[in-house]
Amino acid sequence: MLRFKFLLTGCLLLTCLPATVVAQSKRFQKSPEQAGAIVEVYKETVDAKGKPVSLNAYVFMPEGHKPTDQRSAIVFFFGGGWNSGTPNQFVEHCKYLSKRGMVAVTADYRVKSRQGTLAKECVADGKSAVRWLRENADRLGIDPNRIVAGGGSAGGHVAACTGTVSGYDESGENLDVSSRPNAMALFNPATVLASIEGRTKLDTKRTAELPKRLGTEPKDLSPYHNISDETPPAILFHGDADKTVPHWTAEAFEQAMKSAGNVCQLCTFEGQGHGFFNFGRGNNSNYEKTIDQLEQFLVEQGFLEPR
Repeated sequence: MLRFKFLLTGCLLLTCLPATVVAQSKRFQKSPEQAGAIVEVYKETVDAKGKPVSLNAYVFMPEGHKPTDQRSAIVFFFGGGWNSGTPNQFVEHCKYLSKRGMVAVTADYRVKSRQGTLAKECVADGKSAVRWLRENADRLGIDPNRIVAGGGSAGGHVAACTGTVSGYDESGENLDVSSRPNAMALFNPATVLASIEGRTKLDTKRTAELPKRLGTEPKDLSPYHNISDETPPAILFHGDADKTVPHWTAEAFEQAMKSAGNVCQLCTFEGQGHGFFNFGRGNNSNYEKTIDQLEQFLVEQGFLEPR
């Protein structure tokens, strides 16, 4: 059995991915290439030992798409505790949204098991992916002012950081091109990585270990702690039975967003645990519900035309 370790929010649980989640992950039948994605290298970088690494963006284009179309775009980042995972996770989301008219991307990024990197590098790669889309907007037929960052679990953390956290950009990139998306779509994301006054106390032993895993101080990479009035609109999907990323962290993020005057919609799924939204999980009812709610959010925020 694959075993993924998570250092996450709430009690900062250090746990193994449940067997049910492992089983469903094997049901992602197609790789992005097999599903018809265009493969683009969005970043040339290095692993922890300095070995060159090419990171791919797997792009799903709407039917008949032209560079002059100025479509909205969304880029997804997979989950896996900053340790593992693949872009396959969001292939079905990309296929669906591309059919609805978006340029949809599932992106690779560096993780500990493959490149020996830390969470701060995951965030840097996420920012690079958003910047790459904006830099290549004319060529890809994208409206540079309608880019969404999405992801699940640790990938949700990466997406949330692109919309909240300053700094942690890759050196050498053109910082005149913003790496901040125009909206966020977050699936059971890790949004709280440091203590919140008046909230559930974090485990002090786990908290002490977290800076080593992140490569920086937890508060600096904690989306909740970096919300401002410039944070883009967000939708969050979270199960209230999630034992990996506790539901109260999503509630805290929503409250902080609204207190800052930002748009934030929390969609709570009763009795659902971590990864409930994935395509191939159960009978796909939760995948279908979450993609419908995401579609409506994107319509309301001007990223998609109504049906």
